[in-house]
Amino acid sequence: MKKVVLVTGANSGIGLALCERLLSDDTEGLQLCLACRNVQRTEDARSALLASHPEAQVDLLQVDTSSISSVLRAARDVKLRYDRLDCLYLNAGIMPNPEFDIKAFFKGLFSSKVITMFATAEGILTQRDAVTADGLQEVFATNLFGHFLLVRELEPVLCHPGRTSQLVWTSSSNAHRSAFKLDDIQHKKGNQPYSSSKYATDLLSLALNNHYNKQGLYSSVTCPGFVMTKLAYGILPSFPAFLWTMLLPLFWLIRIFTNTFTLSPYNGSEALFWLFKQKPESLDPYAKYQSLTSGLGNNYTQPRKMDIKLEVSKLFYKKLLQLESDVRKELTDKEKQSHHGGPAGCES
Repeated sequence: MKKVVLVTGANSGIGLALCERLLSDDTEGLQLCLACRNVQRTEDARSALLASHPEAQVDLLQVDTSSISSVLRAARDVKLRYDRLDCLYLNAGIMPNPEFDIKAFFKGLFSSKVITMFATAEGILTQRDAVTADGLQEVFATNLFGHFLLVRELEPVLCHPGRTSQLVWTSSSNAHRSAFKLDDIQHKKGNQPYSSSKYATDLLSLALNNHYNKQGLYSSVTCPGFVMTKLAYGILPSFPAFLWTMLLPLFWLIRIFTNTFTLSPYNGSEALFWLFKQKPESLDPYAKYQSLTSGLGNNYTQPRKMDIKLEVSKLFYKKLLQLESDVRKELTDKEKQSHHGGPAGCES
């Protein structure tokens, strides 16, 4: 029986590299679905995959995880197409308006924390967030809440008696507990929404295991390491491309001292691909599975304990359920309002 695999954010970077690896290793048959926001880029990605794998089954799904209505439409589409999902990769993510602290960077460059700084961007990277049409913080909605809602909507195809299914999240080494607050889960008051959303991802994965394992659904978290993708290039948007190229020898040198510098999307997808080959029930729910690359360029996966607690994850899960209830009610009210032509005194 062919496995059905859906990957969000699959049209570039780590997501696309993962899809290429899944199809290259496809010995038992695989039905792959690329779930992305930009239709044209997704079609281009599909064409590229089919060029190297002409017999592959590659479907497309439009979904914008920052939009509640888009997620709900996409979930309905998935349930009409497939009677089950074997693996759901929750990979889509954004880091908008990154601001690089040059002063902190050079200070860290000549300190004992230089490797940690390069590996995690701790202390040198902030972002300016935005608000979505649904009134949610954009980074929180895109990186976490949209995916949470997608999982909730896809329960009928993810949870089946007698078999296991798998959720695999793309987190980050930038997931710092200090950036996350339970009383501000959307990170409205801070300047590290990306870090907050990734730490929230780690918490949510644990909560999902607590909630769904008895139904045969298991959740795991990965970290791709430091990868040269559009997300990384966006950190210094005015930085000329040739300077990034000139920095590569430095990055390769740093890789001798830290195995987290995976650099390429292929290397960064190592843990994502490795998890697909494992039995989900055998994995550690408290571990973040790291994509690592040795100084000689050899790829491997290693689990590292996450800085999370079950009680905090349960409280976070309750807050997400309440937020889900609120946004669904608001969406229903808007639909009713639209159906009835809007409230008195307003144009419909």
